[in-house]
Amino acid sequence: MTSQARQSVFRRMPVEQMEEIEQQSGAGALAKSLGLWQLTAIGVGGIIGVGIFSLAGLVAHGDEDNPGVGPAVLIAFLIAGLASAAAALSYAEFAGMIPRAGSAYTYGYVALGEVIGWFIGWDLLLEYIAIVAVVAIGISGYLEAFLDGFGLTLPTSITASAEEGGVVNVPAIVICLLVTFILSRGTKAFGRFELIAVAIKIVLILFIIGLGIFYIDTANYDPFLPAGFGPVLTGAATVFFAVFGYDAMSTAAEEAEDGKQHMPKAIILSLVIAMTLYVAATLVLTGMQNYQDIDPTAGFASAFTSVGLPVIATIISVFAVLSILTVMLTFLLGVTRVWFSMSRDGLLPPWFAKVDRTGTPQRVTWIAGVASALLAGVFPIRAVADLTNIGILSAFIVVCAAVILFRYTQPDTPRSFRLPLMPFVPAFGVLSSLFLIWQLPWETWARFGVWLLIGFAIYFAYGRRHSLLNPDSPHHRPQPTSPPDGPGRR
Repeated sequence: MTSQARQSVFRRMPVEQMEEIEQQSGAGALAKSLGLWQLTAIGVGGIIGVGIFSLAGLVAHGDEDNPGVGPAVLIAFLIAGLASAAAALSYAEFAGMIPRAGSAYTYGYVALGEVIGWFIGWDLLLEYIAIVAVVAIGISGYLEAFLDGFGLTLPTSITASAEEGGVVNVPAIVICLLVTFILSRGTKAFGRFELIAVAIKIVLILFIIGLGIFYIDTANYDPFLPAGFGPVLTGAATVFFAVFGYDAMSTAAEEAEDGKQHMPKAIILSLVIAMTLYVAATLVLTGMQNYQDIDPTAGFASAFTSVGLPVIATIISVFAVLSILTVMLTFLLGVTRVWFSMSRDGLLPPWFAKVDRTGTPQRVTWIAGVASALLAGVFPIRAVADLTNIGILSAFIVVCAAVILFRYTQPDTPRSFRLPLMPFVPAFGVLSSLFLIWQLPWETWARFGVWLLIGFAIYFAYGRRHSLLNPDSPHHRPQPTSPPDGPGRR
């Protein structure tokens, strides 16, 4: 790599020298303690939760802005899942080739250049923190409803934001800090907890499906498309929130015992398991109760209550909290590993990248946890939720585009997994993600634009000068000369 190339904002992290370059930061190594099934559990934990217990009922029933799609919520999930699958295969190829912390940030940095890597990394910092906050607010609502059932009503002043008539959402803050504490205990302890929690979650969903089948009334499937196909596409953009999670799991690639072999398998397994359960669950939900009567905030609880099983509804509500908690853990893991990776590369201060004796980046873990607690405590759920989908879809676009480019510019780089039908599968991922982004409201675009402007200001003021790839960086130490440019080389 020439000196001029090292000064460019499109300088790319050389795969063959990544470990040598990362050692310059002095950040320390992440502990390698995650096996295939723990990685798969992290992926399933991030995907399954909000989709089944909240969004399925919301999209089927509809709200004041969008008509209900009824039983066609199944199609909405399949469309979102198909778009997500194209991105999942792209993630799988990269994860098997570059099992490093950072996920889409690292893939963009390696294939498309530093400024693109920064763009997607900065984007994911906000998106993942916002997702943790959204889920915490949702769990707070479940907790409040659960306590109400025992005659314990918490005052609005400590259960809602100022915009919602309260002062601060204390339960949401406590939940964020609890999840942060679990993650701070180390990756091995976190992986063990996630594996157990996800196993309980899958058993619960299989129980719901198995019992619900006996209460299906096929008359509830008619009409299957009550509002036509248009609202189904909008519904697909909404439920897309529920069909990613493997992207956050891929940020743990560096902590896998055998990242090159296990990461691609875990990504694909987690999406297949999740989509199978989503399809079965939506069929049961819309078959048990007419879509117009489904409670948009607690679909399965209302469905079982409607067939005379209120005890089952209560059990579902209790275990739904545990199921959604795993989503918070997965995405908090994601934001801390992206932040760690950006700091280790010099784009953010290296102080953030220090790890403790357990191999955990404690500083960014607690900073991200407190940031999510503040968002959850003082903002209403819709305002926070608006910050999520556009960022994840942007990451998918970058990864799908990067895997195409990297296949042709670095064809000789060893790959433990090669996605099929190149370049059609990742190209479909780009186009479908662009389509889903187009369905989002302009306010989301405005907030996203402001966040990116702040990010680029930080990059040009600090990140570009302190990058480990910058020969003038105070962190830079000479690296072995890269091979000359040519076929398959940068």
